[in-house]
Amino acid sequence: MENIALIESFSEFKDDKLIDRVTLMAILEDVFRNALKKKYGEDDNFDIIVNPDKGDLEIWRNRIVVADGEVEDDNREISLTQARKIEPDFEVGEDVSEEVKLIDLGRRAILALRQNLISKIHEHDNTNIYKQFKDLEGEIYTAEVHHIRHRAIILLDDEGNEIVLPKDRQIPSDFFRKGENVRGIIESVELKGNKPTIIMSRTSPVFLEKLFEQEIPEVFDGLITIKKVVRVPGEKAKVAVDSYDDRIDPVGACVGMKGSRIHSIVRELGNENIDVINFTNNEQLFITRALSPAKITSIKMDEEARTAEVMLKPEEVSKAIGRGGHNIRLAGQLTGYEIDVYREGVEEDVELKEFSDEIEDWVIAEFSKIGLDTAKSVLEQDVADLIRRTDLEEETVQDVFRVLRSEFE
Repeated sequence: MENIALIESFSEFKDDKLIDRVTLMAILEDVFRNALKKKYGEDDNFDIIVNPDKGDLEIWRNRIVVADGEVEDDNREISLTQARKIEPDFEVGEDVSEEVKLIDLGRRAILALRQNLISKIHEHDNTNIYKQFKDLEGEIYTAEVHHIRHRAIILLDDEGNEIVLPKDRQIPSDFFRKGENVRGIIESVELKGNKPTIIMSRTSPVFLEKLFEQEIPEVFDGLITIKKVVRVPGEKAKVAVDSYDDRIDPVGACVGMKGSRIHSIVRELGNENIDVINFTNNEQLFITRALSPAKITSIKMDEEARTAEVMLKPEEVSKAIGRGGHNIRLAGQLTGYEIDVYREGVEEDVELKEFSDEIEDWVIAEFSKIGLDTAKSVLEQDVADLIRRTDLEEETVQDVFRVLRSEFE
């Protein structure tokens, strides 16, 4: 059979791509009908019989017998003389079915057929992959590092699907080697052309939420609800949790004895510091909890403007702000309030920015990062401690002390 070389690959496609028999037959018929349309102008009068399991295919053209010299449409009509070459008993008006060999379509058409077949198979695969991963958006997925690039890591799952983990979706401390398994959430799936692009993320708050579901049975079972997650990937995160069962302590259940339950999550996120907070509809109390570990003296809130002025003892300010300002920023994101902190008993104090003529702005910014934004708050600190907590040289710190002391002297 002339089509054997082409047909041999049908069963290979079926086995390799795991396409069901009905789908494969439909793809094959579609490909051959397109070829027949190009060759004969139409395909309505052709029967295509496909048996992909046996690697067998037959094409039959159906025509009507007309008297010699009366053929008007070569594709749909056949002369009596030509019909009787197929079978001598044919008469005018009868239907003739004649097998079309692949070789009759021409060598170019056969090559185009194979390319079209491969294209259709890939298109089918890509559509299925797109649907599969679209359903997995927002879910945790594991894949293996296949290739490490400057801007992204290319991962492969067990089925050979390619997943991209961009640099900006990696935790800053992430370091992966080829062959290593990586966990993240499927953040987005897009069809670019006919190829699906699958993006994984390890920085999304959803990843942290899903890790809680995976590692903490009460969250998985719905006994504890995660109200909101905010994070600075690799640095700090705050998770607000609640339970409708008064017998369950949601924070205690999530953290576990001596942090045993949350430890695996912290390790997965590159030792990200995770604060688990009891959710409450009392916004003043929620802000107080969100600023933990700082202890607040009082809060003045403007619910309409969504702002809160928090009063603290001087030694609590740096705790409220946190390293790099992460604590106060995440507290604001968690509660939906813009939070400003103020020290108690500093009415006669002077803000550092008032000294901008004598102290450079970047130096003032370094002090602000660690929660020191007034003259007295700086002077209360130890010089050696300030050098350790900032990027400032001893000479610079001593100069600042000299300028600030002169103000009060």
